[in-house]
Amino acid sequence: MLIIGSHVGYKKDTGLVGSVKEALSYKANTFMFYTGAPQNTIRSKISLEDVKEAHTLMQESGIDKNNVIVHAPYIINLANPSKLDFSCQFLIEELKRVATLGFKYLVLHPGSHVGIGVEEGISNIIKALNLVLEKDNSNITILLETMAGKGSEVGRTFEELKTIIDGVKYQERLGVCLDTCHLNDAGYNISDFDKIIDTFDKIIGLDKIKCIHINDSKNPLASNKDRHENIGKGTIGLDNLLNVIYYDKLKDVPKILETPYIDGKAPYKEEIALIRLNKR
Repeated sequence: MLIIGSHVGYKKDTGLVGSVKEALSYKANTFMFYTGAPQNTIRSKISLEDVKEAHTLMQESGIDKNNVIVHAPYIINLANPSKLDFSCQFLIEELKRVATLGFKYLVLHPGSHVGIGVEEGISNIIKALNLVLEKDNSNITILLETMAGKGSEVGRTFEELKTIIDGVKYQERLGVCLDTCHLNDAGYNISDFDKIIDTFDKIIGLDKIKCIHINDSKNPLASNKDRHENIGKGTIGLDNLLNVIYYDKLKDVPKILETPYIDGKAPYKEEIALIRLNKR
């Protein structure tokens, strides 16, 4: 069964129930959300009544809680030494929130080295993840996202992610989230997805892929730009994205759309319908 959904909102007044209802309005069977604004530290208290009601609604509607993805805020930067203490503490708090919400995956951008170099940036990420996972006693899996290589981003290659994973003590608590736009912009040609998967399997192992962000790209291959485009409207193209979505070896991995709004409206219902219409 295709596991497909999109980014949805999580608002103080409607909570997790509102997130589930939004996902269902798109005819999705999974979803991804932030537990608060990704650019700041403001977080509303989680209502356990809301969580219980949301999980009941999910169960009744065919959404498996094990396929729901939470995304960590952008303000966490484990590669930057000047923000290390803040980032670690905030990541620990986010893991607690994910556990309270009853989910198992938290997608995390590895970080940006802000000029100190990739090697030192990776060293900081390893140090931070070891510290966080040592203190956190949940079973949440942190999914390191493949990055486009914009600016000083770390995680633009599978080798960089492998180095991070190898340096972390609790490797069973780490996975990977592929992002098709980021892969394209980092130089991985989605039109040869077999090659990408073979390479990933040799370097990291397919069992580490727990989520895939499905996005077209506004940019050419290896542009290191990171600008998402709507499905079939960018340089990757519909056929190549469908090959990823219906790739047999990854059929049980949740696929999440993060494509731009069109005229101020979410395109996810239409894009999910398009994807289902073109089943491979």
